[in-house]
This record gives sequence, structure tokens and C-alpha cells, in this order.
Amino acid sequence: MDNRNFFERVYEVALLIPHGRVTSYGAIARYLGTARSARMVGWAMNKCHTPGKFIPAHRVVNRNGLLTGKLHFGNSTTMQQLLENEGAVIENDRIINFNQVFWDPSIEIG
Repeated sequence: MDNRNFFERVYEVALLIPHGRVTSYGAIARYLGTARSARMVGWAMNKCHTPGKFIPAHRVVNRNGLLTGKLHFGNSTTMQQLLENEGAVIENDRIINFNQVFWDPSIEIG
């Protein structure tokens, strides 16, 4: 499978994350059947900021609820602002209510 095809599959899942919910790189990787590719999911999220195509990359964080991708949003607070606008509670770059807002595609999509 080439990276572009994998990236497109990642984007399809990311587009399904509901407003106000978040998921992790690993949860997307597991859903895609590539459990060891969480880092590649992160690379896909880093590459999705293109004009004319909105992928809600701000809703994808690490397994501990850390905003590890925040530097890819133009400035260091944009990702946090987007998540807080959707109801996430964040302190020190970590989603405090992570368990409440976590969306697992393997459960939610099936």
C-alpha cells in the first residue's frame, strides 16, 4: 500500500470524528488494521493542511490526550483553541476530559 492511499484512508476516518470528540493516532491505525502505524497516521495529519480540503486534524491527539501535533497549525495555540471551542478542557497541552470526549472508530464505526 502506498503512503498516499494510506493517507487518504486516514483522512476518511478523520472526517468521521464528530464535533466535540477526539481520537488518537493509534485508534485510527487500529481501525485501519495497521496497529503499528500510529506514527504514520501522525504524518498523514501533518500533511493534511491544504487549501480547499478540510480535515479535522485538530481532533487527533496522542493516546494520552496530548496535543502533540499543535506545531502544525500555524501557531502553538490554534489546535488548543479549536478543541476548546468544541468543548475539550485543556491544561498544559493535555485534554483533561480525554476519556469523556474520546471517540474510538473501531467501536463507533465498527
